[in-house]
Amino acid sequence: MAVDPEKEISDLWRALQGSQESTRRTFYQMRQALLEVAGPDADPLDISVRAWGIIGKDMGKAYLPRMNLLKGIEGLMMNVARAYQGLWTTNGAVVKIEKGQKTNELFITWERCPWPTSAKEHGASMKEDLQGCDTYLREFLEEVNAFLGTNLKIDTLKSIPSGDGVCVRRLYNPEDK
Repeated sequence: MAVDPEKEISDLWRALQGSQESTRRTFYQMRQALLEVAGPDADPLDISVRAWGIIGKDMGKAYLPRMNLLKGIEGLMMNVARAYQGLWTTNGAVVKIEKGQKTNELFITWERCPWPTSAKEHGASMKEDLQGCDTYLREFLEEVNAFLGTNLKIDTLKSIPSGDGVCVRRLYNPEDK
């Protein structure tokens, strides 16, 4: 029997999209369970941001074997940016990396991200989505900084949850003037 590569690729693509949706759905199901256990006075923003922080810290630790200064701070920054890109791409986002005009500055742009839509579908605010994402990125970066003795920073300049159409984040080394 002949293999139909187009059908095989389509089947794999559908399976990947199903897995991506399942990951997002599971996050919000766990969020709902935590809110129910915590009771009526629980703040969904606090719970969600805390969860994103824990996930970011864990992913940062998981990626430490891939992080080093063998190619200097610029190489490390590109490794971090590519890690972010890869993590979000596996969740269905389209992420691009560009070098900034200043030395040791990168811009990471999420041209498409399914997380704000998932947040809306599960009753989470856009503030919660944005703060959760920002917390994830910072906690990830704090693990890298602690491990390598660096002081990299990341700032959100634009965000889909704020209505900007894209998320743009600046990854930089504040010690580089």
